[in-house]
Parts: sequence; structure tokens; C-alpha cells
Amino acid sequence: MESTRTRTVSRVFVARLVGTTVFDPLGDPVGKVHDVIVLIQIRGETRAVGLVIEVPGRRRVFLPLSRVTAIEPGAVITTGLVNIRRFEQRHVETLVVGELLDRVVTMRDGTGSVTVRDVAIERDRGMDWKVTRLFVQRSASGPLGLRRGETFMVRPEEVTGLAGSTDQQGATALLATMEDLKPADLADVLSDLPLSRQIEVAAELSDERLADAVEELSTDDAVALLSGLDASRAADVLDAMQPDDAADLVSDLPQPKATELLELMQPEEAEDVRRLMRYDEYTAGGLMTTEPIILPPEANVATFLAQARKAEVQPALGAIAFVCRPPLESPTGQFLGMVHFQRALRERPQRLLGSILDKALDPVNADDSIGTVTRLLATYNLTALPVLDQAGRLLGAVSVDDVLDHLMPDDWREADEAVTDEMIERNANA
Repeated sequence: MESTRTRTVSRVFVARLVGTTVFDPLGDPVGKVHDVIVLIQIRGETRAVGLVIEVPGRRRVFLPLSRVTAIEPGAVITTGLVNIRRFEQRHVETLVVGELLDRVVTMRDGTGSVTVRDVAIERDRGMDWKVTRLFVQRSASGPLGLRRGETFMVRPEEVTGLAGSTDQQGATALLATMEDLKPADLADVLSDLPLSRQIEVAAELSDERLADAVEELSTDDAVALLSGLDASRAADVLDAMQPDDAADLVSDLPQPKATELLELMQPEEAEDVRRLMRYDEYTAGGLMTTEPIILPPEANVATFLAQARKAEVQPALGAIAFVCRPPLESPTGQFLGMVHFQRALRERPQRLLGSILDKALDPVNADDSIGTVTRLLATYNLTALPVLDQAGRLLGAVSVDDVLDHLMPDDWREADEAVTDEMIERNANA
């Protein structure tokens, strides 16, 4: 016990604590720290009351700091089982990473404004955790005689505005915690923020990064975020999205907003979206993307592999090349067949795709149901299927991930329970 006590950290900086593994008394990991919850008092000390930890399944749960026995380098030790009930923030609670970091506050000594870069918490003799220090940075436009941009420590009572609105908070520190997140995890973080904060963070993300995240948001969250963006920025994000995802999102927007954004989009991208919106949501046409890997029969294996390696190509679509006569933009010329990635790996780089075509599979039509698509994908163990028109031209491809998105219930991103067979069957037969 003595060795544990000596290794316990007395002052903990929240930004460094994020991502730390939480262990139960037996040493088994139960999750990772996502944020720290504090209660900011108008008078009196600011208390830290709990951790938001992320457990398997990307569920965020509340862990009272009263159940934390030690915070050590690389580990948070708890007294017992973690309550798996999803965390819901109360109005009196403030998230340090989500709401305090990068907040601009004012020094009470009259030396101007500073930006909060980190928050330190410490346990007192009564075993309560208090916010004892703020690591701040001087504004670049500080008074003469003071070092602009200098960083230093202050006590919470030495500043005003700590309990101000999130309008005072920048996005730098929060974005730093999102840098390495996958799109689905980034979307999960965004959905936990107030809409005003989501819009502020979105403004700092590239179009491509934001588009990837929006594709992973629930319908309601995606509509709210896109509606809150400047129209020209929203159109740029739609341009960067997969056409099928963009079409689904535009379909859920109010008609005036949808019309406005389609007019602002790139003409080629807008045309793809309009074309996809004509199909029922639960048909092959409504599920398909118009941008799979499409190559002519004269292209060689090396060309296919180079296309599949591109970061913007989804893994499910990168597994297959759809070989067609020109033009190669959908709707293409005559569809000739498919080349599977695994088959391509067994061939010489110079081998022509037209000589290794898989012609055995009957393609689906745009009006075929999601049930037909699902059965074909499962029967032939495919990651994507070609969708043809009556003239045998390639319109697009349906990938297995798009099918799964439509088979799951609308709130599957928020729900951690298993999807029922009844729900899957109902969607599959729609």
C-alpha cells in the first residue's frame, strides 16, 4: 500500500489525463478517460466531481471521483464496478476538455485576458478533488511590458469568466484530442457537444475530415450540424461526402435548404446527388454510390492496385474494380465485369483487367430491394455489387457498409444493445 501511495500523483492535469486507462481493483482495464466533470461555483472553490470514461462499445459513462483510489502515470484505479449507464450531462456540470480548455478568461489584476490551456485538479485532506490551478497563456495583444504569448499558472480565483458561455472557448485544445480519431469516433465526440460547440469545432476541420465525420453522425445530428453551417461551407462538405451519403442527408433537410445547397454544390457532384435522390431509400439505386473504382478493360493490374490504395477509397469499394467501356463516369458505357482485389494480387502488374474478369455474377438493377442486395452480398461473400440500368450501363455500386447502415435501427449509433432480429428482418424486407 505504501508503494502505491508514493506513486500516486498529487496534482493531475486534465489534458494529460485524457486517454488514460481506467482499471478495476483486480487490474483489469474497464475503459479510458474521456473528460473530467467540474462544478464551477460563483463563490467558493471549483470542485471536480467525476470522470467521463469511454467503455467498450464507445459508451460514455460517469465515474464519481469518490470511487477513484489513485491516479498514477498511465493508470486510474477505481474501487469497484463501473456503472454502465450512459453519461448525461446536467446543466450544473462543466466538461473540462469539452467546455473549458481554450476558454478566454480575464485576469483580476487588470493585466488583460488569458486563454486556458490546461486545468489541474488535486485531492484535499477531506478526499475531495478541487480545481487548484489553471495553466494559461497570455493573449498576443496583451499590455505593453508583459510578454505576449507567455504561459504561466494561476489560481481559479485569480480570473473571471471561467463560468462564462462556451462562446469564450476556442477549439485548439479540443481539436488536439480529436487529431487521431477515426471518423466514427470523431462523430461520437461531436455528438456529445452542444450544437454551438459542434459548429465551432467544425469550422476548424477540413472539408474532407468534417465530411467523413458527418457521414457517421445520426440523421438528426447531421441535419442539425449541416443546417448550422454557413451555406457555402455546408455545400463544400456535401461535395466531399460520398454521393450516396450526401443524397441521404440532403433528402432529410428542409426543402428550401436542400435546394439552396444543391445550387451551391459543384455541378457534377450535385447531379450525382439529384440522381440518387430519385430512387427509393431501400432500393439498390438508393443505396449505391456513383464513385466506385471504374476502369477500362485495357487498364492493367498495377493501375487497379494504385486506385485501391487511395486514402479516399472506402475499404469495401477498394476490394473490387468495375470494368466498363468508356465513358467511365456513371452511367458508364457497357459493363463488362468485375476484378477482385485478391485475384489482382495473384497476377503480374502488367496483366490487363479485361483478361481476368469475373462475369459469373448477375448484377442488380436500381429498383431491386435491399433484401435482394443483402442476399446476393451474403451468398457470394462480396463487399460490393454493381448496379446496372436496362441498357447494361454501370450506374454505381452498393457496398456492404451501406447495406448495414440501412439494416440497423435509426439510433444504432446511440444504442449499445444488440440489434434485434425483428428490426433487421423488417428493414431487409422493406
